[in-house]
Amino acid sequence: MTALLILLMFAAFVGLDVLVRHTARKLREKRERLARAAVLESAVRLDFTHEAKSLKRVDVPHPRARILAVDDEPVILDSFRRILVLEGFSVDTVETGQEALGLVQRNNYDFVFTDLKMPGMTGVEVVKGVKHLRPDVDVVVITGYGSIDTAVETLQQGACEYVQKPFSADELGDFARKLLIKREARLESQRKPVVRIVNPDLAEIVPANEYCVPGGAFIAPGHTWARIEPGGQVSVGIDDFARKALGAITEVITPEHGRSVKQGETLFTLKQGKETLHFTTPLSGRVVKENVDLKHDASPLARSPYDRGWVCQLQPSNLAGELDKLKIGKPVIEWYQEEIARLRKSQAEPSPAPGMLDMGAFEAQFLEPAAKA
Repeated sequence: MTALLILLMFAAFVGLDVLVRHTARKLREKRERLARAAVLESAVRLDFTHEAKSLKRVDVPHPRARILAVDDEPVILDSFRRILVLEGFSVDTVETGQEALGLVQRNNYDFVFTDLKMPGMTGVEVVKGVKHLRPDVDVVVITGYGSIDTAVETLQQGACEYVQKPFSADELGDFARKLLIKREARLESQRKPVVRIVNPDLAEIVPANEYCVPGGAFIAPGHTWARIEPGGQVSVGIDDFARKALGAITEVITPEHGRSVKQGETLFTLKQGKETLHFTTPLSGRVVKENVDLKHDASPLARSPYDRGWVCQLQPSNLAGELDKLKIGKPVIEWYQEEIARLRKSQAEPSPAPGMLDMGAFEAQFLEPAAKA
């Protein structure tokens, strides 16, 4: 009975905590929206004619992004300001394409929303102008039902998306949030990746968006590592680049005990479902030990590639003569940056199975050619 009472009290405490947190979040969001509404009411009355004749600007604290909207219909611009400012965006609006391009040259915007049909300068011309002046800015075309075909054509000129009017507050807010998610994902993929030299056991706690190189170990062109042990044997496994590219491995086929291999020959095989990948040996030698634990559970290969995820050990036969073909320390970091850039480029290309790594292409691009070079 006492145990049941304690369990009920714990459940009640957890439920109350969730309710309090939810209520606090709702109150915070309400205060933020009220603050943005107050800014909206006052900011649109400020004079910015020294920058652009029709410019109206609303800057909110800690904006999610900065947007410039251009449309020859003031009522559309009023809707943009009212909806997007309450969603947490800072918004500039102007009524001509010429003014928009002038502002793009002087200010940093994340997005430009442009109407398609405007007198003086069309939306197509605005798209071309913005992408010429600031290729990093994402341009969105505002279009009516009868102009969808033309709006789609602007995608070839550099526009990233189009939105059809009329739109509701919920539709535009949801559209802007999705745009922001796509932009942030794209920018993240373009950022130079972080590559760090770490102790082998620390690879387990390195963030998913960072890459680690094992201190004291050599890295081979075929993305295997080699660490010289105190007894003279060399432990071998896959590196962090291969681990992050491949994801979960279902089976590890280790080499036969006593087998002799030459540098660049296939040493072990990994399987991911029906897909198979062959990894080459970083050094010549004879297999003296296998990680038999991986035969029953391949997960350490992904969780701890430089420690518990070692695949086998070799007795090297030409250590001094072959080490110069491997990399260690800072040179690995520079090489990793190049390899990651190559991987991202290959992933951006059309794939027969979007969202999935093409194992055959990965082996051809990152394992076989590098090993044979």
